[in-house]
Amino acid sequence: MKTAFISLLFAASSIVLFQQKSIAQDIHFSQFAETPLLRNPALAGIFSGDVRVQAVFRNQWSSVTVPFQTSSINAEYKLPVGNGDDFLTLGGAVLYDKAGTIALTSTSVLPVINYHKSLSAEKNMYLSGGFSAGIVQRRFDPSKMTTNSQYDGINNDVAYGTGENFATTNFHYFDGSAGLSFNSQIGSNPDNNFYLAIAYDHFNPSAKVSFYNDADVKIDPKWVYSAGLKTAVNDFAYMTFYADYSQQGTYSEIIGGMLYSFKLDELADDARHIISGGMFLRWNDAFIPMVKVDVLPLTFAFSYDINISSLKASSQSRGGFELSLAYQKFLDRDNSSSQSVRCPRF
Repeated sequence: MKTAFISLLFAASSIVLFQQKSIAQDIHFSQFAETPLLRNPALAGIFSGDVRVQAVFRNQWSSVTVPFQTSSINAEYKLPVGNGDDFLTLGGAVLYDKAGTIALTSTSVLPVINYHKSLSAEKNMYLSGGFSAGIVQRRFDPSKMTTNSQYDGINNDVAYGTGENFATTNFHYFDGSAGLSFNSQIGSNPDNNFYLAIAYDHFNPSAKVSFYNDADVKIDPKWVYSAGLKTAVNDFAYMTFYADYSQQGTYSEIIGGMLYSFKLDELADDARHIISGGMFLRWNDAFIPMVKVDVLPLTFAFSYDINISSLKASSQSRGGFELSLAYQKFLDRDNSSSQSVRCPRF
């Protein structure tokens, strides 16, 4: 009964979030649950295992223009702290994005640290505080640029020049984020878990992010609110819900959905082969069907954006696809077992 109530509460909360306006400034992934360190540094370490490595590749708008290609890789390593149930997660994320004809490129390298404080001796219940800070580089290729200054009345002539006076075509700046998360087991079943999280991104107000060296061009700070729920249907099946709401300046984005997972092994408690399918929605932008296959310790996932925004006439509803690969397991080391670091089984 308690699990059913929390499931209903989670669904109702998601519906309320989905009534908001949805346009975002930052790079985003449809498989956002596979990029936890980019969502919130306090989500680092919320998985069953000692180590996890995840990679995601996204190809978007190939039906409209030069594709926007985005990829990320993140790694996490968990360490028990003292003789109690507290633990520390060390990790980092690398994000690479290349967009449009002029190859506007952004590369981020962001180390992460997250401390998990146990709030219960009987079950998984943690309050976590995480911090991430690193370097972001942005650049573009001016030789690929076309402007109206190059138009001679009939054709485009590169001999005229672009008419733009860039201070630089390559710059970098310091960026960072901080967050909190709460996660807990629901009832006596360790497969029933949830988490709630909040993060504050881009806390460097002095960062210069203009190719014209314009001090007034800033990246707006961003608030990200995240939630996740995993609940068992029976011994061989479970559902997982994810949702994010982000607010950056006057823009916002909401994405959420669920996966239904079925264990293919004869012994449900030791399942290594799992197949999942589900649907996500980025409000006013895309429907996102997703398929996921676990052959533990590896996980593969594929998703595709079906565009429903005002661009759907040009894109013919084709948004973009994403592929992800994850490696997650316990290590054969001292004090390492399925109980050495207690945490929700996401």
